[in-house]
Amino acid sequence: MLAVAVLLAAHLALTASLYWAMCQPPDRFGRFMTHVPMPMMLVLPFETLWMRARAGQVETGSLAPDFRLPTLDHSSIVQLSSFRGSQPVVLVFGSYT
Repeated sequence: MLAVAVLLAAHLALTASLYWAMCQPPDRFGRFMTHVPMPMMLVLPFETLWMRARAGQVETGSLAPDFRLPTLDHSSIVQLSSFRGSQPVVLVFGSYT
């Protein structure tokens, strides 16, 4: 019985640490994942945690949170709210390769 309790506690601790890592910025998450052995992905609920951690808060049709980014040539900074009411903006997230 003690062995089952220890295994359950270890599973919960590993699951919690994986969820914490998934909520971090991509570079920190990547550094964390380099230390996770591949067989652990068979034991931990990776996909379920990923979908919950990366769900986000923005609903379809709601205003996107304001942000500032440099242009591709780094000659200026663009702020999303500066386009509000003047022209449509399409935000694409993810890989397009």
